[in-house]
Amino acid sequence: MTSATWNRPSPEPRKRGSAAGKQSAGDSDRTLDVISLGRRVRHLRKAKGMTLDDLGAAVGTVASQLSLIENGKREPKLGMMQALAAALDVSIDSLLGAEPPSRRAALEIELERAQRGPLYASLGLPKVRIGSRLPLDVLESLVGLQAELERRLNEQVATPEEARRANGELRAMMRERNNYFPEYEAEAQKVLDSVGHTSGPLSQHVIADIAAHLGFSLHHVNDLPHSTRSVTDLKNRRIYLTQSQRSDHDPRSVLLQALGHYVLQHQTPSSYGEFLSQRVATNYFAAALLLPEKATVEFLQRAKAAKEIAVEDIRDAFAVSYETAAHRFTNLATEHLGIPTHFQKVHESGIVYKAYENDGVTFPADHTGAIEGQPICRYWTSREVFSVPDQFSAFNQYTDTPAGTYWCTARVERGSAGKFSVSIGLPYQHVKWFRGRDTTERSKSRCPDSDCCRTPPGELSSEWSGFAWPSARAHSHLLAALPPGAFPGVDETEVYSFLQSHSEQ
Repeated sequence: MTSATWNRPSPEPRKRGSAAGKQSAGDSDRTLDVISLGRRVRHLRKAKGMTLDDLGAAVGTVASQLSLIENGKREPKLGMMQALAAALDVSIDSLLGAEPPSRRAALEIELERAQRGPLYASLGLPKVRIGSRLPLDVLESLVGLQAELERRLNEQVATPEEARRANGELRAMMRERNNYFPEYEAEAQKVLDSVGHTSGPLSQHVIADIAAHLGFSLHHVNDLPHSTRSVTDLKNRRIYLTQSQRSDHDPRSVLLQALGHYVLQHQTPSSYGEFLSQRVATNYFAAALLLPEKATVEFLQRAKAAKEIAVEDIRDAFAVSYETAAHRFTNLATEHLGIPTHFQKVHESGIVYKAYENDGVTFPADHTGAIEGQPICRYWTSREVFSVPDQFSAFNQYTDTPAGTYWCTARVERGSAGKFSVSIGLPYQHVKWFRGRDTTERSKSRCPDSDCCRTPPGELSSEWSGFAWPSARAHSHLLAALPPGAFPGVDETEVYSFLQSHSEQ
């Protein structure tokens, strides 16, 4: 992906470490593969001629619990794994071995994983019962069909596949870390300390002080390359920003993100995944400056104690946009308040533009696990808010879903591409801390069941099926390949020409 001409000499070594290269303490821990473990337990049990009841008596549990373990539906505790290893005459390392015990076990594991994935779920097919009575040739055919279907789907999406997969992997990492990155928090706090900012909204004046402290001068121009939000001249230590007021982005955030690339010591991205990771890092860094961790957590803790948490209060206290406040809430809610949550930005057409979750809510997804571009259920708060009379005040609603009941708060904001709803939500048991919990609005969603909202009602179908032909509003970008270059869509010649013309002034 990368273009060598973007590469620049590495910056001088910095006294503080690179935030971008750090990992959380648990990043290197191996995740237990419950499907593989279950198949291995079953294989070893049968090899010893034991029934589920026999093994249950040996380890002190009932057969039904062992069946859940063998089917990969329950993760055994350490004590149970030790008991299983002893009863089956193997070591725990052997029990947890990565290599399947047989060809059949390997196929069973692969089919079970496939049936639990988003691609199989999207087909609407019943799940195949995987047991000893399933013939080996049928098992091989099912696994082969699944692999070929995924291969053909990947060919169809061509180059955007890389972006969707990278986005899915990034979201999984964010979920694992509860969207909290202490390394970026620490770097942001160092910057705030360097200019003596201790409280209150971050003004343009303070941000200019931050830029000066880091050795950059600011230049507002009217000819910024159209494919950029800012351009940093590392040779002359300048940051160029647009003079235009017509933007969907807070100019403070744009500047802080530009500074974030420098503070976090980013190098030219070598893949689309790295490009996305850098964007997440700089967005997080900018938010941690606009809403400092200590001050924001204290604000949220006071609101929680009063049972009055509200996104609009965060917005007003720190003079940021509603979307920025909602994003920042997801950074801190689980880590500091013990509240799992989810976030959505949904276009008025019902299409998801951004999303995050660590609370078990089921977002629509394609076979790669990608959420962006998928239609959200029309009964969710993020869709219902578009039909309420006052779209620009907070709208609160309870939604019963197959994954549980969620309370969500949403607000509509305008952008250059139309109206968007921004919402955060959480499981019912945590709503007691939030203003708006007394809402009487309630909805029910059965998605991903297609009969919920994607299949027209019977009366409408019988009346109009075969008599309607819409002229679709096609979006040409949906047909385009992923833009080339280290920074997708950015014209390298245009940027260099811009810098050359301004360096001579």
